[in-house]
Amino acid sequence: QGQLVESGGGLVQAGGSLSLSCTASTHTFDTYVMGWFRQAPGKEREFVAAINWSGTYTDYADSVKGRFTISRNNVKNTVYLQMNSLKPEDTAVYYCAADVWLGEPRRIPIQYDYWGQGTQVTVSS
Repeated sequence: QGQLVESGGGLVQAGGSLSLSCTASTHTFDTYVMGWFRQAPGKEREFVAAINWSGTYTDYADSVKGRFTISRNNVKNTVYLQMNSLKPEDTAVYYCAADVWLGEPRRIPIQYDYWGQGTQVTVSS
């Protein structure tokens, strides 16, 4: 149904940038809300950003607003997360997720139906 594969994680110095991608193997990508979540060691998975099916509505956690940008390309079945001005506290495993939902983006992990395997982002100070 909705296999998701992330790429683009890595190690970067504080203040630097990284771009994550997540490609879905599905014919119904344009019916999904797509979200990015992250999980640091010892912490719960937290919402980062989400985008509605058409790309016209986005939502961001306060901690990343103004620094991260989510976007999508429905022709390529791909969602992106551009991360700028990275901070050490952004270090986590980042997951993309698909919510079979045509409404506004949601923030609760349990509401998402499909998940990628995660990609590590490490920001050094």
